Amino acid sequence: MSRSWSVPPRAAGVAVLLLVLVAAPGLAGCRDSPSEPIRIRIATGSPTAVYHAFGQSLAAVLNRELPGVLASVVVTAASAENMRLLDTGDAELGFTQADVLPTGREDRPSVLAVARVYDDLLHLVTRADGPVHSVGDLRGRRVSVGAPGSGTEVTATRLLEVAQLGGVTVRRERLGLDASVDALRAGRIDAFFFSGGLPVRGVEELTADGATRIVDLGDWTEPLRRSYREVYVSRDIPRSVYGVEPVTTVANPNYLVVRADLPDPLVREVTRLLMERRAELAAAHPAAGRMSPRSAIATAPLPLHPGAADWYRSNKP
Repeated sequence: MSRSWSVPPRAAGVAVLLLVLVAAPGLAGCRDSPSEPIRIRIATGSPTAVYHAFGQSLAAVLNRELPGVLASVVVTAASAENMRLLDTGDAELGFTQADVLPTGREDRPSVLAVARVYDDLLHLVTRADGPVHSVGDLRGRRVSVGAPGSGTEVTATRLLEVAQLGGVTVRRERLGLDASVDALRAGRIDAFFFSGGLPVRGVEELTADGATRIVDLGDWTEPLRRSYREVYVSRDIPRSVYGVEPVTTVANPNYLVVRADLPDPLVREVTRLLMERRAELAAAHPAAGRMSPRSAIATAPLPLHPGAADWYRSNKP
């Protein structure tokens, strides 16, 4: 496969840099042969969720501004699957919620952080004329807790446990966002959980089509922090987002992560473009516009990749 790469004037130095990176050991899994472009596979999520929109826009930026790089997005179940793909070398970049990250300290982690990008807000969505007004009302109901391998499933399962609705108390379905929306519309489920940055397009389309309720989850932030991890915070979903009653819900930070073995100069360039092209990324989804260098470095418990850390050190706010 051959490709001609146009080099913007600002990227002239980048072209030389990437020629040097061709021989870097960490890129061996990103290229089929020395003549191939360097592949950057971005593990995202559902096509109607934030990860996918953000990832597509980021891939377009990388393809345009990093000569020799061929970036693409991978549709996944989201956070947990994304971490697995990076760990096995089947993706180079990916998005994940903080509560999916390993809790123990690793001397040589296989995945490192590029940036904290925004907060994921947990949505509990039901019909406005339905019986679900609180978490307690889920008892005995049919509820989608998210797709297998998703961050939604992790957070929703923990919430049900602290609400003492674990086990068979809730009739759980494991559906992705699109399937959850379809199932709620058809009456096959009574409610569904989904964790994502505002606005979530699938939820937005559902609320535009008919009477929908988003259930307030604000009372569950502190129980989750006590039982699991202190990454959880309370965030508001105002009326302006979906046109429904405003609520407070549980949120946790969302990170862009990278394989630890990618060369520092390449990750530094990815970090630079992530920060410098925030306006363009925000045009794809507003959540991307909430990034800043000051907030991006708060990636605990996951360390920053040395290439990312180098860019932040050189561009202190």
